[in-house]
Amino acid sequence: MRDRLPTPHPRETIDVAAPAHSPRGRGDPATAHGDLPFLAGPSSRVAELRRAIGIFFEFMRGFRALHFRGPCVTVFGSARFKEGHPYYQLAREAGALLAREGFAVITGGGPGIMEGANRGAKEAGGCSVGCNITLPVEQRPNPYLDVMVEFRHFFVRKVMLVKYSYAFVVLPGGIGTMDEIFETLTLIQTGKIEDFPVVLLGTAYWKPMLDWLREKMVREGTIAAEDLDLMAVTDSPGEAVQLVVEGARRALARRPAVAVRPSRWLGEASAVRA
Repeated sequence: MRDRLPTPHPRETIDVAAPAHSPRGRGDPATAHGDLPFLAGPSSRVAELRRAIGIFFEFMRGFRALHFRGPCVTVFGSARFKEGHPYYQLAREAGALLAREGFAVITGGGPGIMEGANRGAKEAGGCSVGCNITLPVEQRPNPYLDVMVEFRHFFVRKVMLVKYSYAFVVLPGGIGTMDEIFETLTLIQTGKIEDFPVVLLGTAYWKPMLDWLREKMVREGTIAAEDLDLMAVTDSPGEAVQLVVEGARRALARRPAVAVRPSRWLGEASAVRA
Protein backbone atom coordinates (compact mmCIF):
# COMPACT_ATOMS: atom_id res chain seq x y z
CA MET A 1 0.00 0.00 0.00
CA ARG A 2 2.93 2.37 0.56
CA ASP A 3 3.22 3.62 -3.04
CA ARG A 4 -0.34 4.97 -2.98
CA LEU A 5 -0.10 7.22 0.07
CA PRO A 6 0.13 10.95 -0.71
CA THR A 7 3.05 12.82 0.79
CA PRO A 8 2.00 14.53 4.02
CA HIS A 9 1.64 18.28 3.72
CA PRO A 10 1.20 21.21 6.09
CA ARG A 11 -2.13 21.35 7.87
CA GLU A 12 -4.97 22.37 5.58
CA THR A 13 -8.35 23.41 6.93
CA ILE A 14 -11.50 23.34 4.83
CA ASP A 15 -14.38 24.97 6.66
CA VAL A 16 -17.77 23.83 5.40
CA ALA A 17 -19.72 25.27 8.29
CA ALA A 18 -20.18 28.70 9.77
CA PRO A 19 -19.45 28.86 13.52
CA ALA A 20 -22.24 27.40 15.63
CA HIS A 21 -20.64 27.15 19.05
CA SER A 22 -22.86 28.11 21.95
CA PRO A 23 -22.83 27.16 25.61
CA ARG A 24 -26.59 27.53 25.73
CA GLY A 25 -27.31 24.16 24.12
CA ARG A 26 -30.06 22.74 21.96
CA GLY A 27 -32.55 25.53 21.52
CA ASP A 28 -30.15 28.35 20.88
CA PRO A 29 -30.45 30.33 17.62
CA ALA A 30 -26.70 29.90 17.14
CA THR A 31 -27.43 26.37 15.94
CA ALA A 32 -30.20 27.45 13.57
CA HIS A 33 -28.26 26.56 10.41
CA GLY A 34 -27.49 22.98 11.52
CA ASP A 35 -29.32 19.73 12.18
CA LEU A 36 -31.79 21.10 14.74
CA PRO A 37 -34.04 23.10 12.38
CA PHE A 38 -33.40 20.72 9.48
CA LEU A 39 -34.77 17.74 11.43
CA ALA A 40 -37.56 19.64 13.19
CA GLY A 41 -40.23 19.03 10.54
CA PRO A 42 -41.49 21.04 7.56
CA SER A 43 -40.23 24.56 6.93
CA SER A 44 -41.04 26.97 4.15
CA ARG A 45 -40.18 25.82 0.66
CA VAL A 46 -37.55 28.53 0.35
CA ALA A 47 -35.90 27.46 3.62
CA GLU A 48 -35.91 23.80 2.56
CA LEU A 49 -34.38 24.67 -0.81
CA ARG A 50 -31.74 26.82 0.84
CA ARG A 51 -30.82 23.98 3.20
CA ALA A 52 -30.71 21.45 0.36
CA ILE A 53 -28.31 23.68 -1.57
CA GLY A 54 -26.17 24.13 1.54
CA ILE A 55 -26.03 20.36 2.08
CA PHE A 56 -25.03 19.86 -1.56
CA PHE A 57 -22.11 22.26 -1.17
CA GLU A 58 -21.15 20.66 2.14
CA PHE A 59 -20.88 17.31 0.35
CA MET A 60 -18.90 18.85 -2.52
CA ARG A 61 -16.40 20.51 -0.19
CA GLY A 62 -15.95 17.24 1.67
CA PHE A 63 -15.38 15.36 -1.60
CA ARG A 64 -12.87 18.00 -2.68
CA ALA A 65 -10.95 17.78 0.59
CA LEU A 66 -10.67 13.98 0.71
CA HIS A 67 -10.59 12.99 -2.97
CA PHE A 68 -6.78 12.89 -3.25
CA ARG A 69 -5.82 11.51 0.16
CA GLY A 70 -4.97 8.01 -1.02
CA PRO A 71 -6.15 4.75 0.57
CA CYS A 72 -7.74 5.59 3.92
CA VAL A 73 -8.73 3.81 7.10
CA THR A 74 -11.23 5.34 9.51
CA VAL A 75 -10.66 5.03 13.25
CA PHE A 76 -13.69 5.43 15.53
CA GLY A 77 -13.69 5.88 19.30
CA SER A 78 -14.50 8.08 22.27
CA ALA A 79 -13.46 11.70 22.64
CA ARG A 80 -13.25 11.30 26.44
CA PHE A 81 -10.04 9.34 26.97
CA LYS A 82 -7.06 11.49 27.96
CA GLU A 83 -3.48 11.16 26.75
CA GLY A 84 -2.34 8.84 29.53
CA HIS A 85 -5.19 6.36 29.14
CA PRO A 86 -4.32 2.89 27.75
CA TYR A 87 -7.00 3.22 25.03
CA TYR A 88 -5.44 6.50 23.87
CA GLN A 89 -2.07 4.77 23.59
CA LEU A 90 -3.69 1.86 21.75
CA ALA A 91 -5.17 4.28 19.21
CA ARG A 92 -1.82 6.04 18.84
CA GLU A 93 -0.04 2.76 18.11
CA ALA A 94 -2.73 1.70 15.64
CA GLY A 95 -2.51 5.06 13.83
CA ALA A 96 1.25 4.74 13.50
CA LEU A 97 1.06 1.18 12.16
CA LEU A 98 -1.63 2.14 9.64
CA ALA A 99 0.48 5.06 8.41
CA ARG A 100 3.52 2.81 7.99
CA GLU A 101 1.41 0.53 5.78
CA GLY A 102 0.61 3.48 3.52
CA PHE A 103 -2.88 4.39 4.74
CA ALA A 104 -4.15 7.86 5.48
CA VAL A 105 -5.85 7.82 8.89
CA ILE A 106 -9.26 9.50 9.10
CA THR A 107 -11.02 10.25 12.40
CA GLY A 108 -13.75 12.55 13.63
CA GLY A 109 -10.98 15.07 14.27
CA GLY A 110 -11.61 15.61 17.99
CA PRO A 111 -9.78 14.62 21.20
CA GLY A 112 -9.44 11.24 22.88
CA ILE A 113 -9.23 8.18 20.64
CA MET A 114 -9.43 10.41 17.58
CA GLU A 115 -6.45 12.45 18.71
CA GLY A 116 -4.48 9.32 19.56
CA ALA A 117 -4.97 7.81 16.10
CA ASN A 118 -4.22 11.07 14.29
CA ARG A 119 -1.16 11.62 16.46
CA GLY A 120 0.22 8.17 15.75
CA ALA A 121 -0.27 8.62 12.01
CA LYS A 122 1.40 12.02 11.98
CA GLU A 123 4.33 10.88 14.11
CA ALA A 124 4.88 7.98 11.69
CA GLY A 125 5.03 10.36 8.72
CA GLY A 126 1.59 9.48 7.34
CA CYS A 127 -1.38 11.58 6.33
CA SER A 128 -3.67 12.50 9.25
CA VAL A 129 -7.22 13.66 8.45
CA GLY A 130 -10.01 14.91 10.70
CA CYS A 131 -13.71 15.28 9.85
CA ASN A 132 -14.80 17.54 12.68
CA ILE A 133 -18.43 18.33 13.57
CA THR A 134 -19.82 21.71 14.55
CA LEU A 135 -21.68 21.31 17.85
CA PRO A 136 -23.54 23.66 20.21
CA VAL A 137 -20.77 22.92 22.70
CA GLU A 138 -17.56 23.23 20.75
CA GLN A 139 -15.55 20.14 19.83
CA ARG A 140 -12.07 21.44 19.19
CA PRO A 141 -10.06 19.70 16.48
CA ASN A 142 -6.97 17.97 17.78
CA PRO A 143 -3.53 19.41 16.94
CA TYR A 144 -2.28 16.41 14.91
CA LEU A 145 -4.18 16.95 11.67
CA ASP A 146 -2.72 17.54 8.22
CA VAL A 147 -6.22 18.11 6.82
CA MET A 148 -9.25 19.21 8.83
CA VAL A 149 -12.74 19.42 7.36
CA GLU A 150 -15.54 20.99 9.40
CA PHE A 151 -19.12 19.74 8.92
CA ARG A 152 -22.49 21.08 10.05
CA HIS A 153 -24.46 17.86 9.64
CA PHE A 154 -23.68 14.51 11.23
CA PHE A 155 -25.02 12.58 8.25
CA VAL A 156 -22.70 14.38 5.80
CA ARG A 157 -19.76 13.78 8.10
CA LYS A 158 -20.60 10.07 8.42
CA VAL A 159 -20.70 9.70 4.64
CA MET A 160 -17.17 11.11 4.45
CA LEU A 161 -15.91 8.80 7.21
CA VAL A 162 -17.17 5.81 5.20
CA LYS A 163 -16.77 6.81 1.54
CA TYR A 164 -12.97 6.91 1.36
CA SER A 165 -12.10 4.03 3.71
CA TYR A 166 -10.86 0.52 3.00
CA ALA A 167 -11.42 -0.55 6.61
CA PHE A 168 -12.69 0.60 10.00
CA VAL A 169 -10.83 0.27 13.29
CA VAL A 170 -13.04 0.80 16.33
CA LEU A 171 -11.78 1.51 19.83
CA PRO A 172 -13.93 1.88 22.96
CA GLY A 173 -16.49 4.63 22.74
CA GLY A 174 -19.97 5.78 23.65
CA ILE A 175 -23.26 6.36 21.85
CA GLY A 176 -21.63 8.06 18.86
CA THR A 177 -19.17 5.21 18.41
CA MET A 178 -21.99 2.65 18.63
CA ASP A 179 -23.89 4.59 15.98
CA GLU A 180 -20.85 4.52 13.70
CA ILE A 181 -20.25 0.79 14.24
CA PHE A 182 -23.80 -0.29 13.52
CA GLU A 183 -24.35 2.05 10.60
CA THR A 184 -21.16 0.74 8.99
CA LEU A 185 -22.20 -2.87 9.66
CA THR A 186 -25.65 -2.17 8.18
CA LEU A 187 -24.07 -0.79 5.01
CA ILE A 188 -21.89 -3.90 4.70
CA GLN A 189 -24.70 -6.32 5.59
CA THR A 190 -27.04 -4.79 2.98
CA GLY A 191 -24.39 -4.57 0.26
CA LYS A 192 -24.35 -0.77 0.16
CA ILE A 193 -20.59 -0.85 0.65
CA GLU A 194 -18.12 -3.66 0.10
CA ASP A 195 -17.20 -6.17 2.78
CA PHE A 196 -14.44 -4.07 4.30
CA PRO A 197 -12.86 -5.12 7.61
CA VAL A 198 -14.43 -3.81 10.82
CA VAL A 199 -11.90 -4.45 13.59
CA LEU A 200 -12.76 -3.84 17.25
CA LEU A 201 -9.73 -3.09 19.46
CA GLY A 202 -10.10 -3.89 23.17
CA THR A 203 -11.62 -7.31 23.80
CA ALA A 204 -12.61 -6.65 27.42
CA TYR A 205 -14.61 -3.60 26.43
CA TRP A 206 -16.40 -5.19 23.47
CA LYS A 207 -17.06 -8.66 24.92
CA PRO A 208 -20.33 -7.77 26.73
CA MET A 209 -21.74 -6.22 23.55
CA LEU A 210 -20.74 -9.20 21.42
CA ASP A 211 -22.14 -11.62 24.01
CA TRP A 212 -25.46 -9.74 23.98
CA LEU A 213 -25.61 -9.79 20.18
CA ARG A 214 -24.95 -13.52 20.20
CA GLU A 215 -27.18 -14.48 23.12
CA LYS A 216 -30.08 -12.14 22.43
CA MET A 217 -30.22 -10.99 18.81
CA VAL A 218 -28.99 -14.19 17.17
CA ARG A 219 -31.19 -16.30 19.47
CA GLU A 220 -34.24 -14.15 18.71
CA GLY A 221 -33.49 -14.29 15.00
CA THR A 222 -33.16 -10.54 14.49
CA ILE A 223 -29.68 -11.07 13.05
CA ALA A 224 -28.00 -14.13 11.57
CA ALA A 225 -25.07 -15.81 13.31
CA GLU A 226 -22.89 -15.04 10.30
CA ASP A 227 -23.54 -11.33 10.74
CA LEU A 228 -21.19 -11.45 13.71
CA ASP A 229 -18.45 -12.49 11.29
CA LEU A 230 -18.56 -8.95 9.87
CA MET A 231 -16.53 -7.92 12.93
CA ALA A 232 -13.16 -9.05 14.23
CA VAL A 233 -11.99 -8.32 17.77
CA THR A 234 -8.43 -8.17 19.08
CA ASP A 235 -6.19 -6.51 21.65
CA SER A 236 -3.28 -6.25 19.22
CA PRO A 237 -2.87 -3.16 17.00
CA GLY A 238 -0.52 -5.21 14.84
CA GLU A 239 -3.15 -7.89 14.27
CA ALA A 240 -5.78 -5.23 13.59
CA VAL A 241 -3.61 -3.59 10.95
CA GLN A 242 -2.81 -6.95 9.36
CA LEU A 243 -6.56 -7.58 8.98
CA VAL A 244 -6.90 -4.12 7.44
CA VAL A 245 -4.11 -4.79 4.93
CA GLU A 246 -5.58 -8.16 3.93
CA GLY A 247 -9.03 -6.60 3.50
CA ALA A 248 -7.68 -3.75 1.40
CA ARG A 249 -5.89 -6.20 -0.88
CA ARG A 250 -9.14 -8.15 -1.38
CA ALA A 251 -10.99 -4.93 -2.15
CA LEU A 252 -8.38 -3.86 -4.70
CA ALA A 253 -8.51 -7.28 -6.33
CA ARG A 254 -12.28 -6.96 -6.71
CA ARG A 255 -12.19 -3.39 -7.91
CA PRO A 256 -8.83 -1.82 -8.77
CA ALA A 257 -8.42 1.75 -7.61
CA VAL A 258 -9.07 4.47 -10.17
CA ALA A 259 -6.15 6.83 -10.66
CA VAL A 260 -7.18 10.34 -9.68
CA ARG A 261 -5.35 13.47 -10.77
CA PRO A 262 -6.11 17.03 -9.72
CA SER A 263 -7.66 19.19 -12.40
CA ARG A 264 -6.18 22.62 -12.91
CA TRP A 265 -9.45 23.76 -14.47
CA LEU A 266 -11.32 22.89 -11.27
CA GLY A 267 -8.75 24.61 -9.09
CA GLU A 268 -7.64 21.32 -7.55
CA ALA A 269 -3.90 21.87 -7.72
CA SER A 270 -3.88 22.95 -4.08
CA ALA A 271 -5.62 19.71 -3.04
CA VAL A 272 -2.40 17.74 -3.42
CA ARG A 273 0.92 18.97 -2.09
CA ALA A 274 4.03 17.28 -3.43
